[in-house]
Amino acid sequence: MSGLLRIHWAIVPKTPPRPLINCNRCGTVKAYCSSGKFRVNANGKRIDVWLIYRCLDCDTSWNLGIFERCNRRDIDPTLLQALESNDPALARRYAFNVIALRNQVGRVEEFPDVAVHKRRLGDTRETATMLELQLGLEMPISLRLDRLLAGELGISRSRLQALEDKRLLILGRDGAKALRKPAREGTTIRIDLSGEADRQTIISAAGG
Repeated sequence: MSGLLRIHWAIVPKTPPRPLINCNRCGTVKAYCSSGKFRVNANGKRIDVWLIYRCLDCDTSWNLGIFERCNRRDIDPTLLQALESNDPALARRYAFNVIALRNQVGRVEEFPDVAVHKRRLGDTRETATMLELQLGLEMPISLRLDRLLAGELGISRSRLQALEDKRLLILGRDGAKALRKPAREGTTIRIDLSGEADRQTIISAAGG
């Protein structure tokens, strides 16, 4: 399509969620942070695995269960080696599993801060009037799509809503509802900027 500029946004969350736990040492509910370390306990053929968390104030530990009384043969050898060696990428993946945290503790503190790595797809056009953003998420995030777009494009959320009302911002089947939901993997956003005076500024902010 003439005048169409496609840009891929690789979105990486910065701060993992923190479970809120009643700390016996502090005597009140405190936020706990992942230590990035696993505890692997083998009893014969059975293995228990936890991700170790620490109270931010007193360093008391709490363990997030990953495997419980699991047969060693049922765990992929590569995964088991990564757990036993405290693989940082694996620890990060488990630390961002907010569903697992909620299932075990109920209350979880989430953070919307992300890093966005932008990459143009195809040739850059000086005359681009239509912007297509393709979202790629390392893992699910809690940041609403309208907040993400407003922050990265340098425009207000009310303006995004106005563009959507005029059908100049297209979000697929969910339409405006998607703006109020967390950004999702694979989402494609098209914005018609042909009538916007600050078109080049927005395109530059988008990564063009």
